[in-house]
Amino acid sequence: MFDSDKWQEIFGTIRKNKLRTFLTLLGIACGMFMLIILLGGGNSFRTGVMGDFNFATNSGFLWGRRTTISHNGFQPGKRVRFDNSDTRMILSRVKEMKYLAPRNNLGSALTVYKDKKGSFEVYGDYPDYNKIEIQEIPIGRFINTKDIEDSRKVVVIGAGVQKILFEEEEDPIGKFITIKKVNFRIVGIIKPSRGGGDRESATSIHVPFTTFQKAFNYGDNVGWYGYSIVDDADLSVIEPQLIKLLKEKNNINPLDEDAVGHFNLQAEYEEMMGLFDGMKYFTWFVGISTLFAGIIGISNIMLIIVKERTKEIGIRKSLGATPSSIVSLIIQESVFLTLVGGYIALVGGLGLLELIGMIMPADGDMPFAAPTVNAMVPVGALGILVVGGALAGILPARKAAAVSPIEAIRVDG
Repeated sequence: MFDSDKWQEIFGTIRKNKLRTFLTLLGIACGMFMLIILLGGGNSFRTGVMGDFNFATNSGFLWGRRTTISHNGFQPGKRVRFDNSDTRMILSRVKEMKYLAPRNNLGSALTVYKDKKGSFEVYGDYPDYNKIEIQEIPIGRFINTKDIEDSRKVVVIGAGVQKILFEEEEDPIGKFITIKKVNFRIVGIIKPSRGGGDRESATSIHVPFTTFQKAFNYGDNVGWYGYSIVDDADLSVIEPQLIKLLKEKNNINPLDEDAVGHFNLQAEYEEMMGLFDGMKYFTWFVGISTLFAGIIGISNIMLIIVKERTKEIGIRKSLGATPSSIVSLIIQESVFLTLVGGYIALVGGLGLLELIGMIMPADGDMPFAAPTVNAMVPVGALGILVVGGALAGILPARKAAAVSPIEAIRVDG
């Protein structure tokens, strides 16, 4: 039942001790505010970094290097070169393979459109490569199966290439560019993952793999492989199998660890997730520790309040106030201060995160996204804080209830 007399007494005590009340609220609010900001900052970094991680997490790369151990009459130093037969072998023998994308790189090649020119990295690709390195195609399309089968002379260009070769309002789709005196028709534009104009995808050109081999006299050579395995397979198991097959196929000593280069994105992804999990646990540890410190502060403040009001409590008890009413008064004041301090921090913290999100550039190169917090997390933290405030008031309340009216009245002041 609402007792207006109790609340008048609580507000009267607050008015008489403005500075102490302010410092109490500040101590409570700091813990809640810090928790919200730390969570928002952690989510901002995580989202930003993962936004740049535009590769399938169960993917990897393989490329040929030079042998370091002699084998079957071949001396060390032999250059390992893959070809189309390696592609067919992998597809036929590795059942866990989801996507396989042979690639070639022409290097920096002069590219011309009308009177404009520039040097860009030119790749020979399969359609599946865009499922391994996921790139946004806002205009047009990526290379498709028909392009591969018919060796079409089409290209997908990066947004940086478009910016250099074409006027701002000019639509490049359907236009022809010349690469090493070979004409190609543009069918799509690649947008970098976070809008960075200097990123590789912004200044690259992608040609159908079969067209690349024929147009630039690469024969059946394969520069390297991008690949992705099915979701229920373990990349740490499949990768050694792939390397073993390629060594057998290319006459490489099984003990030669340097002949086939490899890179495992699953391992990198797991390292990143481990880092983020560590940050999350640290954030919660710091935030909860600060909240706990605020609750302890509330308990100490309430003990001081009880001591200052010992005589008043004694008079109330001598006039018939029950111990339960004294306990209720102290706990209500504790919960009220905790709730107000926590609510101020909740509104202030979420408001600051919203403001930061509004002023952050949407296409910045920094590894940060707009900071966000699941609304239920700070609300839950506020609930924990209020419960903690109630528990913090129990000890002072019991101390107040145990005050003897006669002894209390004798207290000075």
